[in-house]
Amino acid sequence: MKKSVKHIFKKGKYKVNGSLWIEGDGTRFWGPGPVELLGHIDATGSINQAAQKMGMSYKKAWEIVNRLNGMATNPMVITATGGEKGGGSSISAEAKEMIAYHKGLRERFKQFLEEETKQLMK
Repeated sequence: MKKSVKHIFKKGKYKVNGSLWIEGDGTRFWGPGPVELLGHIDATGSINQAAQKMGMSYKKAWEIVNRLNGMATNPMVITATGGEKGGGSSISAEAKEMIAYHKGLRERFKQFLEEETKQLMK
């Protein structure tokens, strides 16, 4: 059983909070930002448009895409150049799988934080 530390704090509202990401070889590469970027790429078919929707530079979006593609066994973002429509981008099945995994992971993390907050103030 966990011991409460409520007696240490002044009166007020307190909560346990945190941030969640995945690292590979010491590099943060997967979290809310990349997930949002991939969602916008999926919706627009364009890294440039996805970056604009996030208020991010095209260069920064490419850095994220390159990092994601470099950490995965198969590319998360597939690009096509030229053609009648000028190319475009799409996300892979693996990217969609990781997005679904991340959604579940965030829900479990949220539940953990809520439970810890309850324990904090018992």
